[in-house]
Amino acid sequence: MELKEFKARRSDLMQMVGEGSIVIIPAAPERKRNRDVYHRYRQDSDFFYLTGFVEPEAVLVLVPGREHGEVIMFCREKDPLKETWDGKRVGLEAICDLYAIDDSFPINDIDDILPGIIEGRDKLYCTMGIDSDFDKKVMNWINHIRENSRKGVHPPHEIVSLENILHEMRLYKSPFEIKMMKRAAKLSAQAHIRAMQICKPGMMEYELDAEIVHHFMKNGATYAYPSIVGGGENGCILHYIENNTPLKDGDLVLIDAGAEYDHYAGDISRTFPVNGKFSAEQKAVYEVVLEAQLQAINAAQPNNNWNQPHEVVVRTITQGLIDLGILDGAVDDQIERAGYQQFFMHRTGHWLGMDVHDVGDYKVNGEWRMLEKGMALTIEPGIYISPSKSVDEKWWNIGIRIEDDVIITSKGNEVITKDAPKTIEEIEKVMA
Repeated sequence: MELKEFKARRSDLMQMVGEGSIVIIPAAPERKRNRDVYHRYRQDSDFFYLTGFVEPEAVLVLVPGREHGEVIMFCREKDPLKETWDGKRVGLEAICDLYAIDDSFPINDIDDILPGIIEGRDKLYCTMGIDSDFDKKVMNWINHIRENSRKGVHPPHEIVSLENILHEMRLYKSPFEIKMMKRAAKLSAQAHIRAMQICKPGMMEYELDAEIVHHFMKNGATYAYPSIVGGGENGCILHYIENNTPLKDGDLVLIDAGAEYDHYAGDISRTFPVNGKFSAEQKAVYEVVLEAQLQAINAAQPNNNWNQPHEVVVRTITQGLIDLGILDGAVDDQIERAGYQQFFMHRTGHWLGMDVHDVGDYKVNGEWRMLEKGMALTIEPGIYISPSKSVDEKWWNIGIRIEDDVIITSKGNEVITKDAPKTIEEIEKVMA
């Protein structure tokens, strides 16, 4: 990503918080997987959004109006011995040039230096409640300033949650962000096609998962979240990630998988027959979900509110289940008493961006927010029919979800995951 984009974001944020304020944002901590083994490091999205810096043990400090530089970074110093074991570090000098930082200090000196930068500021903006250890550090810095109040210094009068401002910024994607998301979407779609091409009865769910992750990593990406690969009854479990069951002839397999490219996520769900051919019952349910998704995408327009696609999906799925004889009665009655929720129990989508369930409020002042240019969301209706005495056995264990990634434009929307086949004809052709 171009350096000017990070600089512009920091400048916009400082303008919003105003002079007299200070912003403190930590990098993500490293997290242990077990004993002395750590999970692969992934930078905190808010921190990366403002810096592009991917090392741990760092803190960004923004001080609007500071005479000696408004953008400060505390980070690790160069250390040849530790770099031999754990990899190269950017260091104090290079970080200023590479990341347009005004001033840098060793992270080990933060307790000595940062309180002096905080003192005299009226408001402190930070992300509280995410990292309890860092929250304690913030309070220790403030208390240190209070202890010296007789010297004429004062701590901030207010501690303000940064999320409201920063996450509203992240909700609107720049052209460069959309470019990264399109790359993630393309890799995600290719991986789903690969899974369709190799799928056959007798394979294990984890074999499809392995093919998907292989495609991501071969192309310089990783997975945005653990893939869901659910065959048969497992496709009716919304967050199924065990992926350890054989795929059976005659069953469907539901795959929810997305690539993460340069910290931006793709998120696609596709459902297809293990043997390459939909049964009559599978086709019937699939067509209901597909029609609901197409209508929802059409409803995801600028100046429509966030909930309109969901309302369309609820009505279309409810009517479809009535037409199939799975529900009975009138569509309005079923919607009023939420009869559809036995088979469609989740929302139709979520914001998408650096996080797969990206940040941003869904309501503003108690009302569903309007969709606007630059917003990115998923559209993912589904029907999940677990065994039940109230449902004919021919429908049992049909779990279907169809999910695409959508960017709101000035005149409509763009489906950036359209390369992944989703009509019955397209899927059966790819699998032939």
